[in-house]
Amino acid sequence: MNSFIQHFLQEFHLPLTNPVLVFSIILFIILLAPIVLRKLRVPGIIGLIISGIVIGPKGLGIIGENSIAEEGWIKLFSTIGLLYIMFMAGLDLDLNQFKRYYKRSVVFGAMTFFIPLMLGFPICYYGLNLSPMASLLTASMFSTHTLVAYPMVAKFGLTKHHSVAISVGGTILTDTAVLIILAIISSASNGNLDFAFWIRLITSLLFFSLIMFYLLPKITRWFLRKLDSEKTSQYILILSVVFFAAFLAEVAGVEHIIGAFVSGLVLNRLIPHNSALMNRIDFIGNALFIPVFLIFVGMVVDYRALFQGTWPLIIAGVLTGFAIFSKWLAAWVTQQIYRMSGPERRMIFGLSTSHAAATLAIIMVGYQGNILDLNVVNGTILLILITCMVASFVTENAGKEMLMQLAVKGEDEVLESKLRNKHLVVAMNKLEGNEKVLEFALQVSDPKVINPISVVSVLPNSRQAQQIIHKSRKNLEEIVKHFSGYEAKLNTIATVDLNISSGISRVALELVADAVIVNDSNRPNFLKMIVGDDRQHLMESCDKTIFFCQIDKPSVDYHRLIVVAPAYAELENYFISWAERVLRYSNELKLELHAFMTESCFERLMRVGEANQIVTKAIWHELNQKEDFFHLAGVDNNDLMVVVSARPGSIAHTVDQEAFGLKILKAYENNDWVLIYPGQDADVSYRNYEDVSGVPIGVGVETLTKIGKEVGSIFKKES
Repeated sequence: MNSFIQHFLQEFHLPLTNPVLVFSIILFIILLAPIVLRKLRVPGIIGLIISGIVIGPKGLGIIGENSIAEEGWIKLFSTIGLLYIMFMAGLDLDLNQFKRYYKRSVVFGAMTFFIPLMLGFPICYYGLNLSPMASLLTASMFSTHTLVAYPMVAKFGLTKHHSVAISVGGTILTDTAVLIILAIISSASNGNLDFAFWIRLITSLLFFSLIMFYLLPKITRWFLRKLDSEKTSQYILILSVVFFAAFLAEVAGVEHIIGAFVSGLVLNRLIPHNSALMNRIDFIGNALFIPVFLIFVGMVVDYRALFQGTWPLIIAGVLTGFAIFSKWLAAWVTQQIYRMSGPERRMIFGLSTSHAAATLAIIMVGYQGNILDLNVVNGTILLILITCMVASFVTENAGKEMLMQLAVKGEDEVLESKLRNKHLVVAMNKLEGNEKVLEFALQVSDPKVINPISVVSVLPNSRQAQQIIHKSRKNLEEIVKHFSGYEAKLNTIATVDLNISSGISRVALELVADAVIVNDSNRPNFLKMIVGDDRQHLMESCDKTIFFCQIDKPSVDYHRLIVVAPAYAELENYFISWAERVLRYSNELKLELHAFMTESCFERLMRVGEANQIVTKAIWHELNQKEDFFHLAGVDNNDLMVVVSARPGSIAHTVDQEAFGLKILKAYENNDWVLIYPGQDADVSYRNYEDVSGVPIGVGVETLTKIGKEVGSIFKKES
């Protein structure tokens, strides 16, 4: 018994050496620190950094130097977390938004690089009496920053805001420049700064760019296509790409964080934001790797440096004060140039003021190369802690202000799709053959909606109805299990009705849905689960917007999104219902949208995107004659065709237009396509007289019109 107690106590001898015990303590910190400090109104990021200080070798010594050394596993986990932050920054970057504001990103990147560098050099050289090389290295440290507060922005759902896009774009520009300066200074200190160095650096960067932007996307796209049904394998593939890119960056002569960020940019177009793969990437990074990195940052801090005399305290104060001021000045200049609001300036300042990863790399390289002394190193470590705290508080407050502004902002009431009106009904009886259709439904849904989708299984009414429903519910459970990796919540409903179309219409009405999605694939080996060969009956019974889908290819295969809409489509009451979802799909998959419609329809389509804050690259094509489409579109097999039709009696409906839309689908039958029939408000006063219908009259008129055209064409041929 005594030996057991002694062995037990020996395991808790400080510093802890048992990796299992150390890992469990770190997990408890990740769990409890944000919860406890949240009550004190301290951001979770700061809680993790403070926890690292407390348990680190400079604090209570619970974790020793060996665990955080270069060969220690905590150092490895923290490196993964750092790469994860940079990778997610590139992956979350809205490329369409970035292209829209790339000039601002370049301007901010120049401001946040040159202002700290140019003002910091004389302060270090004349104020702190550092050597020219040490002054340049320390001043370059002021220019760099780490996106420590980025996870907080992601939690607020502001990653697509233009101020965040500007900050992230500026980050990669300034960090790249600073790390290149680091490579130059390191070579200069070793006496290797010759012509061969420049040739080697430029050549390696060219090869790195070629591999990352040309070869890697092709290889990754091929693997994602082959592993479409293997979600775990897809995640392992993504991790492999990220770390291989980081390795290539180091080989090219720059820091690994540049490779991680570039890999995020490369994979940005291949990973839809609203997908199971993206959810796994976010979950694992935010739950484990990124918190370990923040704890590691705290472990490196040596608070005892403040008590080693006045000079270290002066150095720490000057470095910290100027680092914060220079980043604020860069954000302020950017605000003045582009007339941005106060919260937007604070968001840019908050994201760009934290110094961590690249700063540590610069200072440690300078210290190990005998360029910087220990006082500068200690002052920099304290700078890291203070700037991370300032960045977290400023970013959190700015994010809350921006959310409140967005909440009270007067959006266009006519064009904006309200959250309460966004609900999709997806009709399917089983998962097999419908996976891609359900993925389409998830990707056209607004992630802000709490319950965006209901999967409905409508079964015929019979004596075995109860048994059939029980079996159908098992199929629906399989659907929910299969898509449990998505953040969106799926509601499942199994119901019976005398007619399948009537059942879909009834459920859509009860759920106050605005759209219905059904699988209408004509491909061999795919059963038509819902509507068979007759779309007309569903349209007669359901007045919601209906998406008939033939989607069989992985979304990574699509090259373009081609949208064809009839004249006056923008005047339909349910125009926004389909327009907002088509734009969202284009944005999710980063597909270029080619619009074949009238100019007025295209203009209103773009206004819908602006009102719903959806940025996508769209190109308008004018059609003088309908048949010109087949010559101008240049459709290949990997283009997704979206054909918008119109219901009989609507302002956009004509016999020619409906036939033209069906002709497009027939001409490109090897393509995936979506046929949309916008909803149509039914007159409630006639609901009680469903046996009286004007449909036969409309059908008769259309038939007479067709007969007239055929007879006219006969006489023309004879003449």
